Amino acid sequence: MNSTEMAQLSAKENNRISELFANKTILITGGTGFLGKVLIEKLLRLCPELKKIYILIRPKTTKSGFERLKDTFNDPLFELVKKIQGDTLFEKIEAVAGDLTASNLDLAEADRKKLTEETEIIYHSGASIKFDEPLKNAVLLNVRGTKLMLALAKECKKLMIFCYVSTAFCHEDREVVYERTYEAPTNPHHIIEACEWINDKVLDSIAMKIRGVRANNYSFTKALAEALVDEQMDNLPVIIQRPSAVTPIWKDPFPGWTDNLNGPTGFLVGAGKGVIRTMHGKKDQYFDIIPVDILINGLLCTAFDFITHR
Repeated sequence: MNSTEMAQLSAKENNRISELFANKTILITGGTGFLGKVLIEKLLRLCPELKKIYILIRPKTTKSGFERLKDTFNDPLFELVKKIQGDTLFEKIEAVAGDLTASNLDLAEADRKKLTEETEIIYHSGASIKFDEPLKNAVLLNVRGTKLMLALAKECKKLMIFCYVSTAFCHEDREVVYERTYEAPTNPHHIIEACEWINDKVLDSIAMKIRGVRANNYSFTKALAEALVDEQMDNLPVIIQRPSAVTPIWKDPFPGWTDNLNGPTGFLVGAGKGVIRTMHGKKDQYFDIIPVDILINGLLCTAFDFITHR
């Protein structure tokens, strides 16, 4: 297949995905984060006929959710889609005040009603990705937050898919991680209950014992969250995505964009500056990374495949 034929095939697949998302209402968590921004940009550009994107945003003391959303769209990442769609772009985006760490998501009753009546597709990518996040914070956001989002999904009358963005490293104790779910390292419900009442310092002092073989609180809590999603496999249309280390954009909408120095990006910057000269590695193993635009393509394609073939 030559490059022209490849381009034609790609355009055809894009059209099919665009048609699927036309007139659909989408709810996204983590929309102000690295992955969330690229997902929103791609949806708006690839699927101009989509109906609405609701973005769950936690208000800050100095900024409302709407103001945080406006700041997000000032990023150069959105310049192309703003040129294409103009002012109509903002008619399709709505910030919903909420907090994944709150016991009820801090959703206003009117907002909850709106989401449950309109939402058809949920992308749950909101999470703490800090390896050294205190255990309580990591559990309340990554685990209980996922449990609450699944409960919200159960109330959604038109739900077609709940896509949970996990990580390829949440089962790092296994040499090979297959495309299946695994038993949780411990009962996620019990961990949530413990973190709701045990003192932060006490939790941090026993975190290593609670985690067991897990390397850090991030991989531990993502494994627990996966277990919660797995519990709902028979009750909800759910899928789990496990990306590896996510790197800046490869080419779409433009190469090199990022908004952070997380993971391998920080290492590359350090190496480029001459600060990092060497690092330990194994010559027979791959450096497992994925550009964020390829990951987003995967999120859209798997949703398309799941909805059309379920």
